[in-house]
Amino acid sequence: MIAVTELEELVLTTGERASGVRVESVMFGMDWTGEEQPGLLAAFVAGRVRAFGAEPTDVDTDVVYRAAEADPTLRRGDFPVRQLDHLSAVLADLGCTLAVWDNGTDTYEVLVALNGEGELTGLMHEGLPVRAWGSEPEETLVSLNCPGCSQMLVWELPATETLADESCDCGAALFDATGRPLPGVTLHD
Repeated sequence: MIAVTELEELVLTTGERASGVRVESVMFGMDWTGEEQPGLLAAFVAGRVRAFGAEPTDVDTDVVYRAAEADPTLRRGDFPVRQLDHLSAVLADLGCTLAVWDNGTDTYEVLVALNGEGELTGLMHEGLPVRAWGSEPEETLVSLNCPGCSQMLVWELPATETLADESCDCGAALFDATGRPLPGVTLHD
């Protein structure tokens, strides 16, 4: 695995870098519930593939929309994940990688990167990680409402850390010694 540290070299064309284009201008923001209008995400991805000099074939999410219409188990927030999964697979065949900027909000900040030699690792933008879609985040967000006092509690943990034996300030035990939520503790999705 090769660590790539220059995000600009992967997400901007040579001409864009020479013109001083910033990474933010080639980023697509999508709320966790989905696109503002159907087709915007696919159009963005296709446009970035064209910018890199390839012809985007099958860069659409029509198949995802059709599958969603027939899926009674689809919950709010599931559809964007399915779109991103689908586009990630399509981009892999085009020599590109779908990446997300983990900015700590409930939006997906999406980038299209040219495949380098190895996996996208060690990429940062404004001090926050950028990772390939589908890869494990470096940090995990855990949130819940305390069953004892109803206070909302939120932790941002390194992926290797757990909340073993964690309790609320009110004294309610929340997690067991292995970091599993205790009965009565429900984590937010």
